[in-house]
Amino acid sequence: MQTLAPGQTKAPKKNRNLALAMILALASGACLAQAQTASPAPAEPATTAATEDKVIELDAFNVTGIRASVITALEQKRAAVNLVDSIVAEDIGKFPDNNVVEALQRLPGVQVTDRASGQIATVTVRGLTDVSTTINGRNVFTASGQALSLQDIPASLLGSVDVYKSRSADLIENGIAGQIDIHTHRPFDFAGDRFSLATRLIYADLADKYSPNASALFSKRWSNSAGKFGALINVSYSETAYRNNSITPGAMVPFMTDKPAAGWVPYQRIFTNSTDPWVAGLPEGLSTAPNATMLIGGVATPYVLSRDAIFAVDGTGTTKRPAANVALQWAPNKESEYTLELFYDGYDNENFNNLLFSFVDWWGGPHGAVTLYPGTNIVKSRASTPWVYTFNSGDMGTGKTDSYVLALTGKWDITPDFKLKADATYQTSEFNSTFFAMRIDRVAPEVSVDFNTGNGLPALSFPGTTLTDPSIWNMANIYDHANRNKGSASTLTSDGTYNTGWGFFKKLKFGLRYDLREASEAKRLGEAGGLGKPLSNYKELQYVNSNFFDGKAKVPSSWVAPNGHYINDNADKVRTLYGRPTSANLRLTEDFNVEETNVAGYLMTNFETYIGGRKLDGQVGARYVHVSTDMNFGTQSGSASVGKLLPSGSLRFNLTDNLRLRVAYGETLRRPNFPDINPTITYTKDVTNIGYGTAVGGNKDLKPTESKNYDVALEYFINDASAVFVSAFRREIDGFVVGFQKHVVYQNYDYVLSQPDNASNGLLSGYEIGGSFFPKNLPGILDGLGVSASFTALDSEQDIPVTDPKTGAVIGVQNTPIWGVSDTSYNCTLAYEKKGFSARLSYEWRKDFLHHNEARLFANPLGVYNRPEQSMDLQLSYQLTKSLTVTLDATNLTNEIYQSYYGNKPGNATTNNFGNNLYSRTIALGLRYKF
Repeated sequence: MQTLAPGQTKAPKKNRNLALAMILALASGACLAQAQTASPAPAEPATTAATEDKVIELDAFNVTGIRASVITALEQKRAAVNLVDSIVAEDIGKFPDNNVVEALQRLPGVQVTDRASGQIATVTVRGLTDVSTTINGRNVFTASGQALSLQDIPASLLGSVDVYKSRSADLIENGIAGQIDIHTHRPFDFAGDRFSLATRLIYADLADKYSPNASALFSKRWSNSAGKFGALINVSYSETAYRNNSITPGAMVPFMTDKPAAGWVPYQRIFTNSTDPWVAGLPEGLSTAPNATMLIGGVATPYVLSRDAIFAVDGTGTTKRPAANVALQWAPNKESEYTLELFYDGYDNENFNNLLFSFVDWWGGPHGAVTLYPGTNIVKSRASTPWVYTFNSGDMGTGKTDSYVLALTGKWDITPDFKLKADATYQTSEFNSTFFAMRIDRVAPEVSVDFNTGNGLPALSFPGTTLTDPSIWNMANIYDHANRNKGSASTLTSDGTYNTGWGFFKKLKFGLRYDLREASEAKRLGEAGGLGKPLSNYKELQYVNSNFFDGKAKVPSSWVAPNGHYINDNADKVRTLYGRPTSANLRLTEDFNVEETNVAGYLMTNFETYIGGRKLDGQVGARYVHVSTDMNFGTQSGSASVGKLLPSGSLRFNLTDNLRLRVAYGETLRRPNFPDINPTITYTKDVTNIGYGTAVGGNKDLKPTESKNYDVALEYFINDASAVFVSAFRREIDGFVVGFQKHVVYQNYDYVLSQPDNASNGLLSGYEIGGSFFPKNLPGILDGLGVSASFTALDSEQDIPVTDPKTGAVIGVQNTPIWGVSDTSYNCTLAYEKKGFSARLSYEWRKDFLHHNEARLFANPLGVYNRPEQSMDLQLSYQLTKSLTVTLDATNLTNEIYQSYYGNKPGNATTNNFGNNLYSRTIALGLRYKF
């Protein structure tokens, strides 16, 4: 493998040619435009990418308030040829929620999950996570990933967000689920000068900390003999102090009963081995029937299933997110316009995880009572288990991302019927992270546990032990890791539109896109054994938490652990204490570097006619994409290429003036994540006494995942702020990437190796019902009341190969729901605004869903399901003066505990309960000033 010094990267191979092509394309467009008759440029209203047959005025002075934002979103939905749902900022610097992800969950068919660290990490559109992300129509990503981390984009920088649920040939081919396009502000969006300043102070109750947020926008327009000009700067800074608490019963493994086989002791753990094998990782797990048996020495022997451990994590930290958007615009005449934009978003996080881990399964001494769930062989509680191994860990993680997008766009009206647009973009993104963990350990004389006290929460106690006493803990292992993920892209796009005048075919659209993407990842791994000394010898390393889980579970509320903050601030001192190299001698080793060239072109036509006096229109087209990838993985290298023609079409028919039918078809593909094509195998030895280590590696032969997408919708527009819609859809997906697992031996050590393959196909179908209702002229105080709501029903399935744990050979197929898909979900928002006061109360709910598959190492069912999730948020604002508004926002009003469990059979949530997570409620007070 190649070893790189910090900050060192390989030089790009093709950037000079691409840069030259960008310059030539923009220059040629400018020359064509200047050949037209020059004239002063009048002020023009802005348009959005979602519109096709109607210009939508988006002057920020007019788009203010809840009702106005709903009106604009409905106008965009009605005008779009694609199936699009939109969210529009209520005012400059005032998006409806804390961040774009929170706002997206209010849209029909959009679900969110993975709440932690004061943010929501995962967005799904109609149940699928593969969403293409763009900013102002440009494909963007974070570091070496294929998509943008949406939670890193401050809501205060946004003008609107469009969610495309159907695809046309002019949209980027990525994203089976759809495309999320974020629109930032530009100076020509406004009729004149604008200034806005917003500040908020946010209190998180579980963290018991305050966090500042601030944003500012300044936009100016002017004209002279050279044309019209505009300049805008929009900056944002946000901090989020958070605390995440989780308590988790471990995985299930088999044990002897109180009447064991000969040569065994009561409740002795049964490990899988060549003498007495049992199969781990079965889709349904081992049998949970009373008196179920397995072969021990050739004899059918009863067993029970119990958790081997239980662990609690108290995570605290602060995330800082600076961001900025700068836009310069120039229109030398009415036939041409140029835009130069710089977008920056940053992420800086320090996270201290304080871990308490205890085995609960030792059989080498007298036991207290063991209780089973009725009608099963599953252990519910174990009292007074002696001499169990426990460890605490202070895990300090840091992460920092800096992402930049620089773009130059030119638009030219070559003739009244022929328009060209060219865009040259360069973006770069780098994520650096560190992880430094120190363990302390001991053998506890006694532990008692109830894995489910009746509400999914376990109980845990260590009788006669003070967990905060540092003298009972020994200095154990340290783990010292670091990673660097980098990505860059140089992109040239050119799009043309020609009004044909050909009768039925009204317009031709065509375009080319060239994208050169580079990505690399590097890491270092290090660890050292224990010191054999008590923690009490090192006062500076002692940290004691308090009020764990806010008193909502019968578990320890306080314990001592290594101080992650001290370890992070004094890393070299700790390394020296453990005999490890210091930072001056640490280097990252490159895992892989990839160069990917994407060339795409499209041709589409818009058509229009009338049937029975009613308008029928739409578009049909195709996009061809060719992707070639050059890969280097240390001593290995390879290349791959794929080409695909992706047809698409949509149709709109106005059944009445306000009732419209839509039908759409499109094909999309998703390229593999770069780490998934890295064949280098990383081996991790057993750290929790499961009996073998784990190993992961990629597959350089992975192919893109493809999907055929069908949509039909009815939309009824009641008035400018009220509409009702129903839509049905179907996704046929080929080549889902899933993990194959098998047993391997590396350096005389046993591992279970997992590698991905295109081995699964899926089917997703469903329907959405929703709308908004903001009636006019309600009597008295009711005037100003409105509501929006939606309901989504989904049915999904995927085929997951079941492999032999020893050989990796496929021995069966497991049919499961697609990961992340809830069968049903709904949301409802009650809104009110009158005489400067506005209020919004929002509620979201989604049914339980398959989150992921557990490692194939245990006896429990393979699938991990999240229990139903809900959230309720409130936003209030009052306009004190024409320029000054005060706001009050609150999130997580229901103070949810987010829970998960193994398996999807009735009762599994009780007997197979797994994770329990508690996060902060927040309340924020803010001021917003504008002129």
